[in-house]
This record gives sequence, structure tokens and C-alpha cells, in this order.
Amino acid sequence: MTLLKLTRRAMLAAGAATALALSPLSAAAQTPPGVLIVGQIAEPKALDPAAVTAVNDFRILMNVYDGLVRYKDGSLEVEPALATAWDISEDGKTYTFTLREGVTFHDGSAFDAEAVKFNFDRMLDENHPYHNTGPFPLAFFFSAVEEVEVVDPLTVKFTLNAPYAPFLSNLAYPTGLIVSPAAVAEHGADFGRNPSGTGPFKFAEWRSNEAVVIEKNADYWDGAAELDAVVFRPITDANTRTAEMLAGGIDLMVEVPPVALGEFQSDAYTVHEQAGPHVWFLILNAKEGPFADKRVRQAANYAINKSAIVNDVLEGTAEVAAGPTPPAFAWAYNEELEPYPYDPAKAKELISDAGAEGAELTFYVTEGGSGMLDPLAMGTAIQADLEAVGFDVKIETYEWNTFLGQVNPGLEGKADMAEMAWMTNDPDTLPFLALRTSAWPEEGGFNSGYYSNPKVDELLEAARAATDQEERAKLYREMQTIVQEDAPWVFVANWKQNAVTSDRVEGFALQPSFFLLLDDVAKK
Repeated sequence: MTLLKLTRRAMLAAGAATALALSPLSAAAQTPPGVLIVGQIAEPKALDPAAVTAVNDFRILMNVYDGLVRYKDGSLEVEPALATAWDISEDGKTYTFTLREGVTFHDGSAFDAEAVKFNFDRMLDENHPYHNTGPFPLAFFFSAVEEVEVVDPLTVKFTLNAPYAPFLSNLAYPTGLIVSPAAVAEHGADFGRNPSGTGPFKFAEWRSNEAVVIEKNADYWDGAAELDAVVFRPITDANTRTAEMLAGGIDLMVEVPPVALGEFQSDAYTVHEQAGPHVWFLILNAKEGPFADKRVRQAANYAINKSAIVNDVLEGTAEVAAGPTPPAFAWAYNEELEPYPYDPAKAKELISDAGAEGAELTFYVTEGGSGMLDPLAMGTAIQADLEAVGFDVKIETYEWNTFLGQVNPGLEGKADMAEMAWMTNDPDTLPFLALRTSAWPEEGGFNSGYYSNPKVDELLEAARAATDQEERAKLYREMQTIVQEDAPWVFVANWKQNAVTSDRVEGFALQPSFFLLLDDVAKK
């Protein structure tokens, strides 16, 4: 039986499980051994690492592609991958990588220095012949790259315009994954539906709104995977995803709703938890409307009972956030910051001072998405808290990819606030991409609320150029203090990610990076 037939058989078994789950004679279905069925939270947007931003998509990509470097298992520390070694110049502006010999892309073409140069030129050079395969939303990660030079087939040199401390970490992030130039040339703008990398699994097929199937790469440079194939199924509704897991239609479920965790407390399942650099927040429109006044933004932080959300909605699977930097970045986190306390009286006083009583707010909420915890329940709780201090809050709900299409271009003229969550690899990433003035949407960034503070801009620019970690930490801590006071966001929660596996799954572990690494997973 071919692998594609096997994965279709797995999908039929999953469908049978769903039917059984809805039947009065419910019994668990058996999906085939060696084929892992993963319940994802949404349909991927694309399978081109240069074109996506959501962890939902990254969970697939990290199994199809490799970067020059990667995070060590269980950490955010960088280790070799497609590069076996690297040298950094004394001024911190030149990185020279020695590449792994004998690696080929899934389409049979060779991985070499020319392929590396192609990837970064495609992303950064607007005149590159395949730049139109973008849109390269996280090209900010490599904005310091001035030139990529092929020294010889197995040596590539990056020249930066200034020292850039997060460079290696960003190379380990999905935006730095290396795609096949031959596949991009063949498929052009459709490459995101026809991916080719060097990773432990090869792309097999994508059935829209049904499944993405990847199959074992038997020639993987780091050893063949245990699994024959992985099927990623988009199951947006969390209750349906839970029912599928209980019925045996899926083997691995990510982002388990907190209220459902108790259903998996038996020997038939393993619940996995892993802290990581996550922050769940509300973007406030600081450019127009009530939240253009800092006092009203602060009022929103006082008005929302974040402890109740963490304890009652999220069932204790998170901690109240104190600012824009997750405490998982212990070396850069400002421990002196305390979360805004729940103080409706203080919120009403600030609203009155600003003359914003009875203000109408449009609030964008998503049905479910990457790292968004329980967004509908959280959005409803937040709406109630804001209305309790005198706001008139209208919720508009969107499917995840539609939601991103509304929020990422900016809230101006559309909404006053929006849910958002980020999982990041470095304390530079989130504030640099979402809090700088130069990261307003029209500049290509993700500062969708148009926050602007020149001192914050200055601190972030200095921190990414600092080569001493303690100096970087000092700058980040000062930034956090200013941002918390300015309140461009409502700082809600830092999540402990979770997943559940069936007792047939072996060798699985969550990663602090929030990626889903499946090359060492087996299924009985």
C-alpha cells in the first residue's frame, strides 16, 4: 500500500471516529500505525516559510524544512543544522557559515551556498526575479543583512549593516528556513502550495480544509524519522477537536482548551505542558478614538480582571502578564514590574478624567488561532469587564486567517482593539516588530495600534546592536517599564502551552519554541 493510500485510509478512520463519537454506541477508532494524525487549530495560510507568521503554520513547516541553525531540543539555545559551524567577526558584522555536505532538497536539487543566497536575496532584494513569491511579512528578522556572498559551494558569508545580537536566533526561526530554489522557480507564486525543503518529512498533498499530508524523508541527513507520515487536520472548533481526540480520530491535539484538560486524565492519554515565551494581549488603537489617550488605555488595563480570566477561563494554565516581555526570557525580564491590578474604581476615574464615559468600542475577536488560548471566552469576559466601567463594546468575530487580514494591516478606521498572541524566540522580536514607530503597518511591521514613543524606539535599536547580554538586558528592562506605563496594549496573560497525545504515541515532547518537532516521534 502506498503512503498516500495509507494516509487516505487514516483520514477515513478519522471520519469513522467522528461518526462513532456522535453515535450512542461510541467506541474509539484505530488509525493506522506509523501515521500520526494531528488536530491543528486552523487551515494553514501557506507552506512557504517566508510567507507566513502563525505558529499554526510553523508547526508544519518545521518538519519539512531546515535552517542553517536550529534550537537544541528542549531549549532556545542555537546549534548547527544545515550549517556545521560558523565564525563571527570581531566587529559583530560578518557571519561566515560552513555548510553541511551532501544534502539535497526533496525535489532532488542540491543544497549549497547558492541556495542559501537565493533564499535571503528572494526575501530582501525587491529586484530579485522571485521576490514576487512573497509577501515576506517577517523580513524584519533579517533587515540588518546587507549582503549574502557565496565564498565557495559550502561556505556562505552574511555581512550586516551593524552588529545584530538576535541574528543567530532569528536564523533558527521559521523565517530562516531554507527552501528549494528549483521548486520556487518551477512553481513561482504557487510555491506555498508545493513546498520543497531538506527536512525529515516531504510534502505529499494539501487537501484544502481537510488535511496537509507529509511523508518520511528516508534520506534525511540527520536520520530517517520513525513515522511513515503525518496528517495535519484543521479543526477550528475546540470542542470538535476535543471530541475527535476522545474518539480516536486524531492522535495528537494541540492547544487543548483549559476546560477540556480534565477529560484526558486517564492512562489512555498523556497531557503535555511546556512554558515558553508567550504573551497574550489586546492591541489598543493609540492613533484614533478613545485609546489615543493614555489614561483610557491605562483604564482598560485596570478594568479587566485578568486574574479571573487566568483562573476561571484558562483554568490556571497561564499567569497574569505584567508587560510586553514574557518571563520565559528570564535574563531580560523586568521582575520589578507588577501587573496592573484589577481596580474598576481607578478605571472609572481615569475614564472620567479623559472624558471618555460611554465610549463605543469595536473589538476584534477570533474564533481560534495560533496561541490564542480560548479567544471567544476571553473576549466575552473582557467585553463584560469593559462594559462594567462604562464602555459600550461591540465584538466582531472572525476566522483566524480572516482575522489576521483585518488586524495586521492596522486598526485605523476599523476597530479600537483586537486580541493578539505572540510566541517569540528572542526578547527583541515582539517589541521590535510590534511596538516601534517604524513598525507601523504601512512600514511593513505589526504595530497595528500605531503606538509611538521615541525613547522606546531608541532603546530597542540600541538593544539589538549590543553585544553584551547584560547591557541588552538593561535596555530591555527599561523599555518594559516605559511600555507598561504607556499601555499600548492590555497585558493579559503568559500561557503554558499544552498538547495531548494518545497512548499509541511515543517520544513526543513540547518545545519552548512552541514548534512541533516530530522526527523522533513514533506511533504503535
